[in-house]
Amino acid sequence: MLISFVFPLTFVVLWASAFATGSVATQDATPFAALAFRFSIVAVGFFIVAWILSEFSRIDRRDLKHSVITGLLFHGLYLGGCWYSFSVGIPAGVSALIVCTQPILTAIFAGLLLGEHVSLKNWVGLSLGFVGAALVLGVDFGDEFALDGLIANVIALGSITTATIWQRKFSQTLPLATNNALQAASAALFHGIVMWFLETPSIELTLTFGLAMGWQIVAVSFGAFTILMYLINHNSASQTSALFFLVPPVAAVLGWVLLNEGLTTLDMFGFTVASTGVYLATRRPKERLGGN
Repeated sequence: MLISFVFPLTFVVLWASAFATGSVATQDATPFAALAFRFSIVAVGFFIVAWILSEFSRIDRRDLKHSVITGLLFHGLYLGGCWYSFSVGIPAGVSALIVCTQPILTAIFAGLLLGEHVSLKNWVGLSLGFVGAALVLGVDFGDEFALDGLIANVIALGSITTATIWQRKFSQTLPLATNNALQAASAALFHGIVMWFLETPSIELTLTFGLAMGWQIVAVSFGAFTILMYLINHNSASQTSALFFLVPPVAAVLGWVLLNEGLTTLDMFGFTVASTGVYLATRRPKERLGGN
């Protein structure tokens, strides 16, 4: 019972912190070079953990391809799409709002492809979660945005939705550390290739870059992504995805506490609406007693 509360809460806080530290990291590095640097270290770290735990002896090689595909979707196309959109001037709020539709898409495809039942209460929760996140983000759609940045966000949305379904359907048999190591390695290779075609790679090893990247590696990649894989493997895809609605509100609260950013009454109302929505969306249906 404690894990069912602590793990989701920890995941949301760590995932929300990635927005601020990612923004700081890209001030001293080009986005794909920074991501290639990050996941190269993460891959080595998880391979060491998998070796210490003797996980390699329990690997079915037929499952390796599924882990690589999930890594390319989660860490490659999803993060790459978001970070690229930032680099061409798409506001974080716009990117977050587009990607915030992911839990709804996941619920739809989880029902179609995984046979998961999404109750009316869950659908109400998903809807409230989206509304709450949108209130916090407060996006002005009167602005004009770069088309390639918006396309990158749509690619990111499709990638994280597909990755969640793929992980739930195909990648549950691999040991956790091995799965994360393969995902990170595939992402490092992906970003390493992309950076040579889309940017002039550059990294300045400043103190701020080191601190921001250190947090991205330890707290986000080792912490948040590991918890995310655990949650997907032990809960329904739609229930796990609903947690993403809490990320924008929690990010706003963290910005207020840590960076002295403004926090309005509308933000707090949006946080309340999103929290209520996530609570409803993640409730498991009660089992009937004494029935067949």
